[in-house]
Amino acid sequence: MLDLITNPVLKGFNPDPSILRVGDDYYITTSTFEWFPGVAIHHSRDLVHWRLLTHPLTRVSQLDLRGDPSSGGIWAPALSYDNGTYYLIYTDVKARRGVYKDLHNYMVTAPTIEGPWSEPIYLNGSGFDPFLFHDDDGRKWLLNMQWDHRKGKNRFGGIVLQEYSPEERKLIGEAEVITRGSGLPCSEGPQLFKRNGFYYMLLAEGGTGYNHAATLARSLTLNGPYEYDPETPLLTTINNPEHPLLKAGHGSLVQTQSGEWYMSHLCARPLPGRMLCPLGRETAIQKMEWTADGWLRLSGGGKLPAVEVPAPELPPYPWPEEPETDHFDRDSLGIQYYTLRIPATDDWLSLSARPGWLRLAGQESLNSWNRQSMAARRLQHFRAEAETCVEFEPEHYLQAAGLACYYDEADHFYLRVSHDEELGKHVRVALNHRGVYDEPEGPVVGAEGWGRVYLKAIIDMDRVQFLCSPDGTEWQKVGPSLDLGQLSDEYEGKLGFTGTLIGLCAQDLAGTRKHADFDYFRYREIID
Repeated sequence: MLDLITNPVLKGFNPDPSILRVGDDYYITTSTFEWFPGVAIHHSRDLVHWRLLTHPLTRVSQLDLRGDPSSGGIWAPALSYDNGTYYLIYTDVKARRGVYKDLHNYMVTAPTIEGPWSEPIYLNGSGFDPFLFHDDDGRKWLLNMQWDHRKGKNRFGGIVLQEYSPEERKLIGEAEVITRGSGLPCSEGPQLFKRNGFYYMLLAEGGTGYNHAATLARSLTLNGPYEYDPETPLLTTINNPEHPLLKAGHGSLVQTQSGEWYMSHLCARPLPGRMLCPLGRETAIQKMEWTADGWLRLSGGGKLPAVEVPAPELPPYPWPEEPETDHFDRDSLGIQYYTLRIPATDDWLSLSARPGWLRLAGQESLNSWNRQSMAARRLQHFRAEAETCVEFEPEHYLQAAGLACYYDEADHFYLRVSHDEELGKHVRVALNHRGVYDEPEGPVVGAEGWGRVYLKAIIDMDRVQFLCSPDGTEWQKVGPSLDLGQLSDEYEGKLGFTGTLIGLCAQDLAGTRKHADFDYFRYREIID
């Protein structure tokens, strides 16, 4: 009996999947936005079991995120392969609010999926969601949506096509609009492939929220005209708000070694009874079938994504389980961690200054778009626990360190160790709610004389409770129970694209770079 693919296959903040097979290996790239290193590449050999394999954008020369807005940075990376070379195309979004979008599209290449990845080649700035198509005749073509800021115009100004010259390392010829979409709003995320003489274009339409969809069009010539599937859309949950996988869209196709077809796509799982998704947009996989007249359909029928999908006819290939606890006993930060906008360099993050500990030098506040000292990982489960232990001796209220549940600078929760004139060393909760700072009512715990401070966050569906302890055994609540729904894309009209990350951080607003030492970081799913 074949295994089942259980969706989502990539849990937690993992949107905009681009899937690729090279030989017996499958790869999915996902967007990382303002988090560094840029672009997550996941690996599988059976489409069932996945592991985070690598990040291709590890140098500031490839990706400079300082000053990028929250939910800016890396949008919709697209992975492809041709004649021994891997190609990665990505957008770095420098501004995203208002009528204008400041967009920069780049290409990097590598001889193997794990690199080394090249310095970037600048392509264009006309829109986002670029994709590189390798045609049978050896020519290469860049597609992206075109942004139109003019008054009275559709902001999504069509999908443009332009040739890329590997010899000249730039786009050549004129850019041409080849389709303006199926009629649904927001045509983006073009993915082009060829089959039985047709050029097929898979689009993300309807916007990346609850009206999201995947649509398919085809043409006998590369530059169109493209006809849309008469039963479009191919995939959507727009009319099914109770479905377990919502926001389905932004698809990418792959064919297995035996000729089966599968589609990766983004999805989201709201909190029960609330249209809020603090885990962010995730990645799912569906099995596909071709009709006799050359259109794709979900293998189970209909347009709704399935939670369980028949796996391909491939040998099972599970990966070793990641340990729950990181003791910081490696030479480099674990692949599960991200930093905000800047790389993890020795001037602020060290695993060698005190072996077996993570040392963070305090930098800017949790509101900064430039130099924060934070190392965080995705929240991947609705019921989870995160725990750490910190040694930190703050001298005044401008110095703090601790455990954060972070969406962005406007919305986050912070269990912090600090110092003030009245309380001395203490542990309390601070938060930002839609950009407004607060220290909510609830227990504040004195920590004078505590050499070690244990910190914990317990997440139970839409609630977060923080706790602290002097010994890791006797725990005390800190602050009130908080609403995890606040850390969602849609919360109170927020237009964000990421999800909740949980991390370790340190601040020194006096500029003296007071450091905090973290002994371990434990993350585990809570299973009854």
